Amino acid sequence: MRNFLTGLILIFIINPLYAQQTADIIIRNGKILDGTGNSWYYGDVAVKNGRIVKTGKDLQISAPKIIDATGLIVSPGFIDVHTHIEGDERKNPLATNFIYDGVTTVITGNCGSSEPDLGKYFKFLDSFRLSINVASLIGHNDVRRAVIGNANRDPDVAELEKMKALVDKGMKDGAVGFSTGLIYIPGTYSKPQEVIDLAAVAGKYHGVYASHMRDEGDSVVQAINEAINIGRVNKMPVEISHFKLSGQQNWGRSKETVPMIINARNEGIDVTIDQYPYTASSTSLSTLIPDEILADGREAVKARFADPGTRKYVIDYMLRRLKKRKLKHFTYAQVAYYNADTTLNGKNIEEINLLKGNKHKARAEAEMIVQMMEQGGAGMVFHGMSENDVKYIMQYPYNMFASDASIRVWQQGSPHPRGYGTNARVISKYVREQHVISLEEAIRRMTSLPAQKFQLKDRGLLKEGYAADIVIFDANEVNDLSTYDKPHQYSTGFKYVIVNGAVTVDNGTHTGVRNGTILYGPGKNNEQGTRK
Repeated sequence: MRNFLTGLILIFIINPLYAQQTADIIIRNGKILDGTGNSWYYGDVAVKNGRIVKTGKDLQISAPKIIDATGLIVSPGFIDVHTHIEGDERKNPLATNFIYDGVTTVITGNCGSSEPDLGKYFKFLDSFRLSINVASLIGHNDVRRAVIGNANRDPDVAELEKMKALVDKGMKDGAVGFSTGLIYIPGTYSKPQEVIDLAAVAGKYHGVYASHMRDEGDSVVQAINEAINIGRVNKMPVEISHFKLSGQQNWGRSKETVPMIINARNEGIDVTIDQYPYTASSTSLSTLIPDEILADGREAVKARFADPGTRKYVIDYMLRRLKKRKLKHFTYAQVAYYNADTTLNGKNIEEINLLKGNKHKARAEAEMIVQMMEQGGAGMVFHGMSENDVKYIMQYPYNMFASDASIRVWQQGSPHPRGYGTNARVISKYVREQHVISLEEAIRRMTSLPAQKFQLKDRGLLKEGYAADIVIFDANEVNDLSTYDKPHQYSTGFKYVIVNGAVTVDNGTHTGVRNGTILYGPGKNNEQGTRK
């Protein structure tokens, strides 16, 4: 008997697999969608020290926290590749709008707008901590502004070198790539060669070139070609942001633009796209104004508006664009946040013009837009895309989902609903109700595809050794409740959200945990661009 017990003890010592292992969290009996695009299977997931330590069926592992996922989907945490969280971190560090939509990681610094000193920004995030993980691009607009302000001119040789140095520093600080916002000031003043030269610096560190293109409407083909060519010339990966067709006159052109991406990939260019699943965009009121009017700062802009001839030129320009859209009024332009008069939040320009007692004419509405610009401008929601284009673009397999949103502050303004409901909308409307894509495919686009694109090497899959970013949800109950009229509503159906091994949503309620971390790019502290 003694020999038998001794032998048994030796077996456990020599082969600990015979003994029951322990974990911090064990998720049992879930339908596991691992992020690869493969179909689900029943199984368990064990988490310890912030990592996934085991996946499989009937795991013989004990843990103090057991989550019964019977009837629920267990997937990697969602990665939102296009956000703008800068400045909102302190307002809501719990990032509830993202967390309740299944998002565990965001990539910020998009559209050419980032924190100019990413080293300083990452130190702030490291000490402050959010509930979500954060990676960032280094933004062209802020790099350009730091060197030559909002001037409408080319940089000289010395200035271009300073801009390159700022991009280089951003990549060494940990940026995942370089972004442009070529419809925004001052990026819109840059010529293609300037962008090529600056993107090349990020390419040296194996970074991504992510672009809000020069045009997403009438000149979209030329804009796509420019973005693709930057990848071609620099031999670097390209991400085209919020891929869409703006303006009623361009509806249906997705059958022209999506094949451009397919052809570029067939050529060997690593180009992918992202999309928000809505027919309205959201950006600044200033995008309605001619680019040249917006140069050199606010006082210069106000001085131009004060000139009667220039003011008429601006108004005529807006009216021509309205006519191109085949519209008689600026109804499509809805205020998201107007600091000068927040009572106008949620109203469109036509409504505001009438509210002010002006004539029911498009020219009076254009004048109202100029007056609002003189008062500091506004954040806007622009209605003007085709649902058929949204669906057609969604079916392209190398297309990710993105909110193009900030960290929302509850009940502040009248923002685009995409900031609350992007992923829930894909799952509820386009997977469950309309069958545009499968659930397996949707999850792949939300997890492993963005992780691969932005080189988040231990994210995006339910795989042993990977970071424990996990979402557990009821595929039949997930719904996006946020609307244009009532945007401040959280998505439902996401029962549990785990970030770096910490339960952040427990049975539908945010626990207050802030366990997010910084995800650095491949150039962090390394001249050769090798990820550490």
